[in-house]
Amino acid sequence: MFSSMLSLLGSLRRGNFVQRSLRFRSSASAYLSRTPSVAGNRRVWTWSGWVKRGSLSSFQQLFSYFGGTTYDQFRFDSDDTLQLTLNNGNSANTKTSAVFRDPSAWYHIVALCDTTNATANDRLQLWVNGVRQSLGTNTQPTQNYDTYVNTTNAFNIGRLGSGGSHFDGYLTEVNFIDGQALTPSSFGQIESTTGVWSPKQYAGSYGTNGFYLKFGNTSSVAALGTDSSGNNNTWTVNNVSLTAGATYDSMIDVPVNYSDSGNGRGNYCTLNPVSSWNDANSAITNANLSVPVLQNGRGGNATLSVSSGNWYWEYTVTAISGGLNFGICASSTYPFGLNPFQLGVRSNEYAYRSGGNKLNNNSATAYGASYTTGDVIGVALDLTNGTLTFYKNNINQGTAFSGIAGEFCPAYSCDLLASASGFVANFGQRPFTYTPPAGFRALNTNNLPTPSIVNGANFMAATTYTGNAAARSLSNAVNNVSFQPDLVWIKSRTPGATNHALFDSSRGVTKYLSSNTTTAETTLAQSLTALNADGFSLGTDTTLVNASANSYVAWQWKAGGAAVSNTQGTITSQVSANTTAGFSIATYTGTGVNATVGHGLGVAPKMVIVKRRAGAVSSWGTWHTSLSGNEYVLLDSVIAKTVLTTLWNSTVPNSSVISVGTDATVNALASTYVAYCFAEIAGFSKIGSYTGNGSADGPFVFCGFRPRFVLIKNATNGTAGWLIFDSSRDTYNISSALLIPNNATTESIAAYFDFTSNGFKVRSGTPTPNESGSSIIFMAFAEVPSKYALAR
Repeated sequence: MFSSMLSLLGSLRRGNFVQRSLRFRSSASAYLSRTPSVAGNRRVWTWSGWVKRGSLSSFQQLFSYFGGTTYDQFRFDSDDTLQLTLNNGNSANTKTSAVFRDPSAWYHIVALCDTTNATANDRLQLWVNGVRQSLGTNTQPTQNYDTYVNTTNAFNIGRLGSGGSHFDGYLTEVNFIDGQALTPSSFGQIESTTGVWSPKQYAGSYGTNGFYLKFGNTSSVAALGTDSSGNNNTWTVNNVSLTAGATYDSMIDVPVNYSDSGNGRGNYCTLNPVSSWNDANSAITNANLSVPVLQNGRGGNATLSVSSGNWYWEYTVTAISGGLNFGICASSTYPFGLNPFQLGVRSNEYAYRSGGNKLNNNSATAYGASYTTGDVIGVALDLTNGTLTFYKNNINQGTAFSGIAGEFCPAYSCDLLASASGFVANFGQRPFTYTPPAGFRALNTNNLPTPSIVNGANFMAATTYTGNAAARSLSNAVNNVSFQPDLVWIKSRTPGATNHALFDSSRGVTKYLSSNTTTAETTLAQSLTALNADGFSLGTDTTLVNASANSYVAWQWKAGGAAVSNTQGTITSQVSANTTAGFSIATYTGTGVNATVGHGLGVAPKMVIVKRRAGAVSSWGTWHTSLSGNEYVLLDSVIAKTVLTTLWNSTVPNSSVISVGTDATVNALASTYVAYCFAEIAGFSKIGSYTGNGSADGPFVFCGFRPRFVLIKNATNGTAGWLIFDSSRDTYNISSALLIPNNATTESIAAYFDFTSNGFKVRSGTPTPNESGSSIIFMAFAEVPSKYALAR
């Protein structure tokens, strides 16, 4: 009995009490309503809920009272901020600085009201994922103001009482506490292993009008509104369906991962409106599971990507006019923002067409039966054996493609001349129409493989600090997770132009190189003085790393500690390598002739940065996986990718060595060098490129994680420099604080990116991040893999 109780408590702590979510389809005008019979506390209350967004950029109510000319409302504004207003904003209006337009995962949102608080700025508070939000608009109520909340008027979840502003998305674990102002710690907690905020079951009292909606009772539509607080404050459910099929709204899409006897519970794959065409010709609706009108060559893809295992999902055709295509595309296709089956299908895209043929590499060949309105197309992706098979109404159409390897996501499109096709997707968050083939799983985060790095804070950090001109130690800990860094890259943010400073364990503390200059290694005794178990120490230097009142950021990576001799190349190198994190530091002495240098990673690096340490001035020779063995870029320069056969000896890196030619940038006789080598690790680092489209609705770049650090360069444009963004300087979207590795300038602000739970979205059409047609190279590192990440 005792062991059973312990098992139950452990289950509750892990969040297994979160069993279902309720889908709100704005197209169906779904909402909940309740009119309290007695008044509660009108001055003090708390609303908490887990929210996964569907459609974006419209007014969408989470909780509201409407009285005609007066109303209190908690909503997403049309600019995707969160807004809490009292009395139509006449008595109070608070609105976040952050925007919330990540539909790929869950948010935990808390609205707190305490008008009795003597501190005016604490009376209305908004919290997201356990973090109190900065308010761009902040008109607080007067002390002891009586809100309309907890009156005996009609209240709604999912719409404004007038019938508009319907929420589109998913809700679960909605708690309302009457008479208490509670912080998020009553409803959530940090998971020690992942560092991610996660659900915790509320254990306190609810007050007169308090309620707890878990949406777990599926015995009837009415039962979905059952109050589980013990208060019997049940809500009326409107325009929600439990009819099997496309309109079924009780989902097992939840913000915590755990296995069950079915598809598994977790964050489920949906169609991705920030990576796909999303206009009048292709708008995604019904909490990102439907495309009612797809025409004029539009297409898109989904929010999860896989590189191993066996996966199954379904599409139900709702309308067809012209060719309709279902299949998969490589995750590297995400950045193009184009119909993945249009303008010549590439070799890493595979489709089953409505006419019955299959399409790959711009070649259509006979395959299976044609399909039309009402047909259900099952997709079985077997990455164990490298095959893709389609089913029409549960009839196997045969293996369409074999030899498939790589990372893929669900994709769809229509032909250029299609006038109005449509479909509904199901990735397993509701019951499949047909039983998946044996051994095939639903696309959700619980079913994704466990990544080798579950918390990026173990290997990479972006630490901000303010200089004080005194000897000190700084910790890189995030939620009590820290590491001893081997590379520390420090840049002053403000005020005044200051060089970048790169220190590493192989060259020794106090020795720095500047990414924005060609100068040799310099020793500065009072700069970085030690590498510690949880960060680093600084001396009293005021010129580079610790000027009083200056703000700084220190990007840090963990290599392998003390360097060891590596004889895999023709030049013996000293290497500090971390094969788990895919990062190594190699130092070597040049020979002046074509040579190879061991890097110690065991896999081929995808980015290599080399700097001459002593002697004549020399640029930072940089190779990236999007370049050939004849090409290079320079970290200290804006130059575009350039051909030079003598830099890398026309050879790309392999699993053992990097190749260096005769150019003095990488291999002058008797000169010393350092090479920073980066390999790609699934769930922790992504090194690739995307093609700009010149639009503020720019490409989406799939990473498989929520980013902590992103480095980019327009490799086509010879006037566009490098840029660095990170989640420590920009703690919320939009990410706009940029630093330039090839320039000593201070931090500037430009609204360039949204970081999401699975990558980043370009939000600027300017040349450096998004020039139309240009190849933009990038290297990104994770806060946390998508398997565990919350939306940002």
